[in-house]
Amino acid sequence: MDRSPPEVRTSRRRLRACHECDWLVALPPLSPGEKADCPRCGHTLVTRHFRPAQRSMALALSSLLALAMAVSFPFVSFSIGGIGNRIELSQTATTLIGFHQPIVAIAVILTIIVLPAVYLLGVIWLQLGLLRNDPLPASRSIARSLAHLNPWMMADVFIIGALVSLIKIAEMAQIELGMSFWAFCVFALLLLLTTQSIDSDWMWFSLAGEPLAPEGAKTGQTAAPQGLAGCATCGLVNRLETDRHSHCRRCGERLQARLPHSLQRTWALLAAAAVMYIPANVYPIMTTTNLGNSSPSTIIGGVVELLEMGSWPVALVIFVASVIVPVGKMVALAWLCLVVERSHELNAVTRTRLYRVTEFIGRWSMVDVFVVAILVALIRAGSLMSITPGPAALAFGAVVVITMLSAMTFDPRLIWDTPLPRRSRTAPGRTRQGTPG
Repeated sequence: MDRSPPEVRTSRRRLRACHECDWLVALPPLSPGEKADCPRCGHTLVTRHFRPAQRSMALALSSLLALAMAVSFPFVSFSIGGIGNRIELSQTATTLIGFHQPIVAIAVILTIIVLPAVYLLGVIWLQLGLLRNDPLPASRSIARSLAHLNPWMMADVFIIGALVSLIKIAEMAQIELGMSFWAFCVFALLLLLTTQSIDSDWMWFSLAGEPLAPEGAKTGQTAAPQGLAGCATCGLVNRLETDRHSHCRRCGERLQARLPHSLQRTWALLAAAAVMYIPANVYPIMTTTNLGNSSPSTIIGGVVELLEMGSWPVALVIFVASVIVPVGKMVALAWLCLVVERSHELNAVTRTRLYRVTEFIGRWSMVDVFVVAILVALIRAGSLMSITPGPAALAFGAVVVITMLSAMTFDPRLIWDTPLPRRSRTAPGRTRQGTPG
């Protein structure tokens, strides 16, 4: 197959509209290891990899093998007073069903096993077709789905939750890590490398080529006033139709100059998250039974208990993930919604960076939910020692999901919609910027 980058295979001008500030640029020629950043806000438009199909295929196959090992062997075991328990990875979700927490169980199994497996199978299917120079059936639909699955895969967050859980009970019982634990650690790392190895620009060009840019498109300006929109999935710049039902010419994704009712939807989701955050902190997230005595524990109560035990690093992780991150994210998004119409050249970049941070950190709040799932499945020694989930687990899981959705519904391009002339910045290292003209 032709493994040269798209810039080498076509003489047509390749335009991109930045997804964060809507600046229209022409992609420069890129070599493997280089990337093109938006000259206006610094958002990465394209990252070029060396042998992207082979790279992604190898990593995806390795990840899938590691996942298969992780679900086939014991995950972790504990023993105390001659009584113990051993669990497999899937039991961290299935055990919750027995405690009438099916929604939390579904969220756990989806984020750590099902969605990653679907993602990896999709990558293998796509890259196999590209390596044969003959895309397999449904390749475009699968390629569209990959970007939507990415935020909801949380294998790396689960590993942190597992470490917190083990440190939390290490002083009370003897812990033994199974082969599945180490296999899952390898899987989480390989999954992260797989997602980073996807060269979506090269992949879409190889799948469907690239139609000519719309006539009259002018770089160095925003796309929306020109009646243009960049596809959020494949990046292609399209002309918006007047009937308001435009779709990308290459991948079929629906096109919108701006996300409809972005601020209203973000405010509604933030309000829902704030409401759910109250029972998430008022009700116990889990109840610990030790020698017949039951002790319910809230999120803040658990942090205090860890501090009293001297486990301040674990307490800090839980406090940051369960208090600082969700509250900070809600406050940051609310502030962005309030000031979005008063942005200008001096603060638009800073506010866009704040949005990127809030979008990135939201998923890490799932650490506390994963801690509960692991401890509930593992600590099952009757009245001697056991842990049951509390109603706050569902409420807090809802807070995490809702805040992630609120970040997705906020359109950062609104920050730049009253633009003043911007000056390009020179990116360091091997980074190239899209040319504004």
